[in-house]
This record gives sequence, structure tokens and C-alpha cells, in this order.
Amino acid sequence: MVDLEKSHSPILGPEAPSNSSDSDSIVEQSTQHKDETAVDEKPQPSQPQAGLVVDGEPPPNGGPRAWLIVLGPLYDMGYFRLLICSGTFLVPFGFFMTSICKEYWQFVLAQGIVIGLGNGALFVPSVAILPQYFTTKKALANGLAAAGSSLGGVIYPIVFHNLIDKIGFGWTTRVMGFMSLGTCLISVFVMKPRVLPKQKRALTELGAFREPGYTLFCIAMFFGFIGFYGFVFYCQPYALEQGMSPRLAFYLVPLLNATSIFGRILPNFLADRTGPLNILVPASIGTATLALAWIGVHSNASLIILTLLYGFTSGGFVSLPPVAIVWLTKDLSRVGTRMGMCFAIFSLGLLVGAPSSGAILSHTGKYIGLQLFSGVTLMLTGLLLVVTRVVTVGTKLKVKA
Repeated sequence: MVDLEKSHSPILGPEAPSNSSDSDSIVEQSTQHKDETAVDEKPQPSQPQAGLVVDGEPPPNGGPRAWLIVLGPLYDMGYFRLLICSGTFLVPFGFFMTSICKEYWQFVLAQGIVIGLGNGALFVPSVAILPQYFTTKKALANGLAAAGSSLGGVIYPIVFHNLIDKIGFGWTTRVMGFMSLGTCLISVFVMKPRVLPKQKRALTELGAFREPGYTLFCIAMFFGFIGFYGFVFYCQPYALEQGMSPRLAFYLVPLLNATSIFGRILPNFLADRTGPLNILVPASIGTATLALAWIGVHSNASLIILTLLYGFTSGGFVSLPPVAIVWLTKDLSRVGTRMGMCFAIFSLGLLVGAPSSGAILSHTGKYIGLQLFSGVTLMLTGLLLVVTRVVTVGTKLKVKA
């Protein structure tokens, strides 16, 4: 299943929503490999990004979430099979094209556009189809499905890291293309909608924004995804600057993804009993608190512990929004449209957040600005979600929301 969390370490690939989106940032590692500085040399303190970003600039991002604007409505219009098959073709094709890229714009085209569009096509039906099969424990079903995303975030970067020295960048990328093709084909043969739409739906439902709860939720998560990936992107270069060995720093994001597996299942399990907003609020505030705590973390042990905790809390943060959208949608026949619109707004946060984080780091040369930027935007998300809950169900705490 594709998931929004599957982005994105400049070395390791994404943590994030699909079988293949976990490799969204692998282009940067290939560039580092060619320069022979990615894992063999310890960066100088005066160059906190050395070996991890190219020319001091943050990696391009937006990935799958940047291509969800019209795909949700296409699901509601009955094009489930078209979306799944298109995604199954585009994702491996994007990998294969990446394997022969030579210029920067070619990488942007192959990974950013082709793989991003393919992941978007896979994500919407993968999430929107679940409520059709479950009348109870919908959140747990979503959490279990989303856990596959984090598992991919563990496997893909390790595969890439271990193969690139043996078979080169081209064939390593093709191996991952074949991996994604195999896993996506399982979805093609297994997934099918139980209920088909009786009539075609419009591409958008602007009337949804007249509902305060839905609108506030979209705004909240927009700010959340602006700040969320700051730690995921930059925990490795930060760790190297603090003196962590390159070999150990490499495994920070796989460790984050590993704990995110449990962070996706347990919160969703609880959400079935308490409601998605009641779990998403503490998950957001917890993630924000850890992003701010990052400022005071310097030793290897504390960095590893912070990474494990961030992975767990962020698991709920990225996996619960689809459940919350379903909960906020009274007419489930429109859930694909509303989900597509909502994630289109989220994608803008992603497009803004990654370059902004990189610009802050490049301009100041210090991580504290980036850390504050991530923590404050995430905390704002938590506060806006509290307002969303109050607007939707009131101030009573013992209410399922």
C-alpha cells in the first residue's frame, strides 16, 4: 500500500506511503556514490551536509503526494482498475528510466514525475478501498496496510546500500524496479472494489470546504507535512556532524521506519475504540515535541533513541489522516474525491517544507533553525487538530472522535 509517510532520507530513500516510494531519494545517494564521499568520508563540521545533499541544496520532494489532486476523483468515478494498473506500470518504469539517467533534469522527470504519479495512482485506491471491506476495525485495517510502507522503508535502502558497490547504480535501481513490479502485481491480482459507483462523480467537491471540521483538518495537516520530514531528511547529516560513524548513521532511517511499523498499527488499533482524531492529536503533539527535543540531542545513544521514538509517533501521524478523512466524510461514495482533495493540500506542504528546510540550513549553516521550523509547524498542527475536534464534536473528552 502506498502511504504518505514514505519519504525520505537523502541517503536512504523515503520512509513513507508505497512499495516503491521508499526509494524516492535514492538519486542523491547515487550522486554521492559517484563522488565516493557518501559513506567513506566523515564530513567536516563546517560542512554539515557534505556527502548527503548535492551542492548544499535539499533533495527535490513532493513525490507521490504531489500527484494526488485528480486521482481521488478518478477513483470515485469508477476508474479503480485503471489507477492500479497505471501505478503498477509507472513505478517500475520510473525506476528503469532512473537507472539510465545522466542529467539532473532526467532524474527529476523519472523519479519526481513518473514514480510520483505512479505512487499517487496506487495510493488513493489502496486507502479508499479499505472501508468497503470492513464495517468495524477500519482503522486497524488501515494501520496494518500502512505498515507495509514502513517495511518497504527498511528494505529498499538496505538493498540499495548493499548492491550499489557490487553491481553499480544502474542495475541496483533496476533490481528495485523489479521488486516494485512484483509487489505491485500482487495488488493488481488481489485488490478489487466491492461497490462500484452508480454515477460519475465530479473531479472536485468544493462544498466539502463548507464543513469547518474538514477544512480545519486539511489546514492542520498542510502545516504538519511542511515540518514532518525535516527530521527524516536531515537526521543522518546531523548525526555525521555530531561524530556518528557513516555506517551507523546509514541505519538511522531504517530504524525509524522499523519502529514506524508499530507506530502505525497500535495507534490505529486504539483509533477504532476512541476515534482517529483522539489519537492523531497526541501523535502530532508527540512528534512535534520530539522534533523540538532534537535541538538538545548530540550523542550517538540519544540520537538513536530519538530516532526510534520519532519513528513510533510519526507512524500514527502519517497513517491516521486517511482514517480521519473517512470519519469526517458522511457519504462514503465521495471518500475518494475528498481524500484526493485533502492530500492535494498535504502535497503543497511537502513541496514547501523540504526546500524551506534546506534553505534554512543552507542560509544559517546550523541545524537549530531547521529544528525549530519542524517542531513549530508540527506543534501548530497539533493545536489545529484540537480545534478541529472541538468544532466537530465539542469539548467533552469522553467522546469518540
